[in-house]
Amino acid sequence: MHTIQGSQRTTAVHTDSRITLEAIANPRNLQSLVESIRKEIRTLEEDGWIIHFTWVKAHNGNCGNEIADHLAKEAAFSTYVDTAYIKIQKSAVTSELKEKGVQTWQREWDASNKGELTKTFFPIVKERISKRLQMCINFSMIITGHGKLRTYFHRFKMIDDPTCLCKMALP
Repeated sequence: MHTIQGSQRTTAVHTDSRITLEAIANPRNLQSLVESIRKEIRTLEEDGWIIHFTWVKAHNGNCGNEIADHLAKEAAFSTYVDTAYIKIQKSAVTSELKEKGVQTWQREWDASNKGELTKTFFPIVKERISKRLQMCINFSMIITGHGKLRTYFHRFKMIDDPTCLCKMALP
């Protein structure tokens, strides 16, 4: 680091990584590590620093580069890790979103005053989802209460008694 004319400070960053220099220079590269480097650069520039980046050829006898390589290898093999970058698997995010969806569905299911007959069969949404049910017309009629059922005909005053077992023809 060098100080030039009082408060203005200048430094040069030498690297043998062209890809790093290109990533920092590319505004479309939004990787978190690149973004944090850019943030540090902006902070230093706001404090009056002038920063120059230069590329140096690797393993070419440059003393500073050799020391940097040695320190990088030492850090990579040390047991102390000061920063960890954790990537969350897509499946974990998907599972969490599905769980939140089921919880929302359950709250709405509990709050609704519709489908009371169906709720008697399936009060807990999560348990219903886990069941493999073969859908058919009779099953649908039973859990919805719609169709050629005595209770359905009684509700619409087509028959007098929903519990009557006589063989009287249904409409």
